[in-house]
Amino acid sequence: MPLCGGTGPVKEADEEIQQLCNSVKAHAEEKAETTYEVFIAKTYTSQVVAGTNYFIKVNVGGDDHIHLFIHKKLPCNGGDHSLVKLQLSKTEHDAIGYF
Repeated sequence: MPLCGGTGPVKEADEEIQQLCNSVKAHAEEKAETTYEVFIAKTYTSQVVAGTNYFIKVNVGGDDHIHLFIHKKLPCNGGDHSLVKLQLSKTEHDAIGYF
């Protein structure tokens, strides 16, 4: 469980995280001005705020990765989510965390 105010430990991405990534893929492509043939969530960390912030490392083909910052609202506030930011030109070995 992530700590309130800080990010939790880095975890392997699961199906729920992959679905979260898939739901913002088009927006990530728009922001990056490219199309991704590969979009596989690898690892993530999260932060409890007024909802949950997710910081996710995504493989976009070969050794190329991007980092996604997705905010998911609390269920009482609609529970929807959005892509806040992304970082391009990351590698498999770049640490994932708050940005």
